[in-house]
Amino acid sequence: MELAINNSKNTVSVSDAVFGREFSEDLVHQVVVAYRNAGRAGTKAQKTRSEVNGTTKKSKKQKGGGARHGALTAPIFVGGGVTFAAKPRSFAQKVNRKMYRAAMAAILSELNRQGRILVVESFDIDAPKTKGLIAKLKGLEVGRRPLIVTEEASESLYLSARNLPYVEVRDVQGLDPVALVGADTVVMTSDAVKKIEEWLA
Repeated sequence: MELAINNSKNTVSVSDAVFGREFSEDLVHQVVVAYRNAGRAGTKAQKTRSEVNGTTKKSKKQKGGGARHGALTAPIFVGGGVTFAAKPRSFAQKVNRKMYRAAMAAILSELNRQGRILVVESFDIDAPKTKGLIAKLKGLEVGRRPLIVTEEASESLYLSARNLPYVEVRDVQGLDPVALVGADTVVMTSDAVKKIEEWLA
């Protein structure tokens, strides 16, 4: 398979296994959910009736006062404990390496079929200026949420994109399924394409 390079007669030869793979919605969904869950803190905590600060002494006498009840730390009272209290836990889901790579290849293949991958020879910014990056992206017509993938993201490029809320810059090592799925257009350098192919092939 050949990928055309923007504003050039040259093309990049890529593997069908990485950029021409059949799309599997179930696999991609599982990997995206697992990736997002891995970033959850899981630190939510509530107190049971045995943990709240308050006396466990019987609040009133057994008879003659209406409904019978013991301690005011019970869940039915304001300030009492929680019935099924949440405790800190991990949301991590196991995804093996083969599944992860297959999902990444499926996402890249679908983006390629939809014409949302734009390959360029290079993507360099001389100085860390947001204005320069905006002008460069405007010339490429990449939509509102572009993802820029280079072999090794330079500091100037990263700083130029930092103030743009919907523009993401990643190197190949930092590429993840959530960033790919959320991008309108993925702008890749030809070197990055080759490195991704080596990683996923």
